[in-house]
Amino acid sequence: MPNLLSVLTDRIRRTARREIRAQTQKTRRLTAQHRRDLAALKRQVAALAKTVAFLEKQEQRRVASSPAAPQETKGVRFSARSVKAQRARLGLSAKDFGRLVGVSALTIYSWESGKSRPRAKQLPGLAAVRHLGKREARQRLEMIAGKK
Repeated sequence: MPNLLSVLTDRIRRTARREIRAQTQKTRRLTAQHRRDLAALKRQVAALAKTVAFLEKQEQRRVASSPAAPQETKGVRFSARSVKAQRARLGLSAKDFGRLVGVSALTIYSWESGKSRPRAKQLPGLAAVRHLGKREARQRLEMIAGKK
């Protein structure tokens, strides 16, 4: 009788191990697949972060560079109406428009009303804003705000 009992317990143990192994094998495979997927996603995020950092640096250099060369400002004319029209076209407040040009909001109001005219060193900033669109103006404002 003891022989029959040991044979049955061995058989039960082997069957239980086989069942446990079959169940855990699926979980192991899925866990390994999830780990591979996570590693791939981490590599992808790192690559994208590196690209974004590179593009941000390029944009900061582009924005920080002088907006117009001195030769280009020789032909730049000033008109109070055009400053007002440019600001309206971009949909910016005088404060934001002034930050783009590099002057205060009060200066923008003075220019628009015809009370004053921009100095020679302010003309390049004013000329550079002429060719901006709404999106690019917003991006430059964000970049300027990010520097401070």
